[in-house]
Amino acid sequence: MLITIIFIVGYLAIAFEHPIKINKTASALLVGTVCWTVYALSGTESHAIQENLSHHLAAIAEILFFLLGAMTIVELIDAHQGFKIITDQISSKKSVSLLWTIGLLAFFLSAVLDNLTTAIVMVSLLRKIISDADQRKFFAGIVIIAANAGGAWSPIGDVTTTMLWIGGQISASNIMTSLFIPSLVSLIIPLLYLSYTMRGQIIDNQPIEESDFVETTAKERNIMFFVGLGTLLFVPIFKTITHLPPYMGMMLGLGIVWVVGEVLHSKKDEEERKPFTASYALSRIDSSSILFFLGILLAIGCLESTGLLQNLAVSMNDAFGNQDLIILLIGLASAIVDNVPLVAATMGMYDLSSFPTDHRIWEFLAYCAGTGGSILIIGSAAGVAVMGMEKIDFLWYLKRISLLALLGYFAGAGIYLLF
Repeated sequence: MLITIIFIVGYLAIAFEHPIKINKTASALLVGTVCWTVYALSGTESHAIQENLSHHLAAIAEILFFLLGAMTIVELIDAHQGFKIITDQISSKKSVSLLWTIGLLAFFLSAVLDNLTTAIVMVSLLRKIISDADQRKFFAGIVIIAANAGGAWSPIGDVTTTMLWIGGQISASNIMTSLFIPSLVSLIIPLLYLSYTMRGQIIDNQPIEESDFVETTAKERNIMFFVGLGTLLFVPIFKTITHLPPYMGMMLGLGIVWVVGEVLHSKKDEEERKPFTASYALSRIDSSSILFFLGILLAIGCLESTGLLQNLAVSMNDAFGNQDLIILLIGLASAIVDNVPLVAATMGMYDLSSFPTDHRIWEFLAYCAGTGGSILIIGSAAGVAVMGMEKIDFLWYLKRISLLALLGYFAGAGIYLLF
């Protein structure tokens, strides 16, 4: 009972990070360690607790090393201005055509880069082509919907889908084939609606200049972009061929990108090389996010070890009696609270022996947790990042974007459940 209370209090602290002005990583680390401390002092045999903790830590480490590798590769591509290859191709100034271009580009880019990185890249692009702040905010809202939709159907596109893939709940090929259409529909429906309501040209006077980058050559940009993207795409193939955990493929990819970067800048002096090195990229990645996942996953592991999550699953099944409805509600809840702990908790609630790999419940969870976060701006990492970059107000998003995201969410869910 005490562990449940500690978890709920910690969860509320994470959800209300901004009002209480306590970073969610600090709350997550506290709740994770305090839950295990209470469990250790509960009188349970210490050997059993040690075994449980070691088991969960091994699974958690796989996720953390995977994310660390992916974030570093993306940071290295970005340091070389590799994404200019994509952003320089956008030339349309018509509202509707630009809307579709931005939306579909974010959707497919997110499947490879992850939704958070895609959101940052796409907002940087919008700053180069739209100078009017209100117009840019609206397009940024569509980027959030598109990035989250694109991340849901790819094993490397969203942290929650990655967790399910690494945990063995889904396979890469199956999740891509089963969720591609529902995820695309969750973006297409808002875009179709806006195609009939938006008119006019894009105002284009003096876009915001926002570049601290050291200039790179076209050759350097191209090499790092294609090598980095290629290694990310190779990770699911590597797992299929070798049957080794995904983080091994990601570490292989990071090693390749690291070596290529070193060779590219081998003739430069130490000072010139520094911004392009993997060591520098590692110093720029969001380390607090890694620790946030560690704290949350430790807490969920404790709840699972004590049997609390299994009891919750039984209670929810008794209350609602329909697993599709339960997952749909979890997706809606992910708009309010972070989807990482929600998915981690659901993974603990339902056993793989009862719900094997690629079971319907895991596919639907990947979709709902991935796209449900778009309904509110605080519901996803992509949303929070864009909120900070474009200074988008919570209520502004609620009035102009939330209904579009909600329509897309239910449309995609309907497509998945029907077919």
